Amino acid sequence: MVVRKPAHKMLDEIKVPYEDEGDYVVVKHAALVTSTLLSLVLAAPNVKLFNATAVEDLIIKEEQDGSKRVGGVVTNWTLVTLHHDTQSCMDPNVIESKVIVSSCGHDGPMGAHSVKRLASLGMLPAIPGMGALDMNSAENKIVNNTREVVPGIVLAGMELSEVDGSPRMGPTFGAMFISGMKAAHIALASLKKVKAAEIASMEKMAETA
Repeated sequence: MVVRKPAHKMLDEIKVPYEDEGDYVVVKHAALVTSTLLSLVLAAPNVKLFNATAVEDLIIKEEQDGSKRVGGVVTNWTLVTLHHDTQSCMDPNVIESKVIVSSCGHDGPMGAHSVKRLASLGMLPAIPGMGALDMNSAENKIVNNTREVVPGIVLAGMELSEVDGSPRMGPTFGAMFISGMKAAHIALASLKKVKAAEIASMEKMAETA
């Protein structure tokens, strides 16, 4: 696994060894990175992993001012989602959330699902799709463009390239790590904003009661 600097600092934090090649580092086994990340994340008391589960739709809620906000996801077994046309219907589950981080990757069977659905609902303009490969500019654009694309949903990683038409990245992962960390901070700020609005709304209701 090739990781462009300064994303190697995350590897230092989770104690994954690598070979320093100057502007980038190389981890001998990509599975070591993913398994280490999974073990650290799943050790947290407030994390749940839904295995073999796909998000097949979004929950969209209308605000008091008429604007729309993503309010959660609709999930199903992955095999069911991939084969709705060959079997009888199986009802999905719903998970409500004040903010979602979507990192579905670039276009593919399950890729860029969130942005394609938002575009079909008219909440995003037409999706241009990712551009041709240019590794150096791709990494910078993915990090710089990591953002809350519509209220309630933050995009990270290569799913952004489908919205922005930025180049595909190729087998380098520095921007993926940094985009994910940036998305976490954006999601936290969005969550605080929602909670502040809820408190203000409750105080207003209390005043008029």
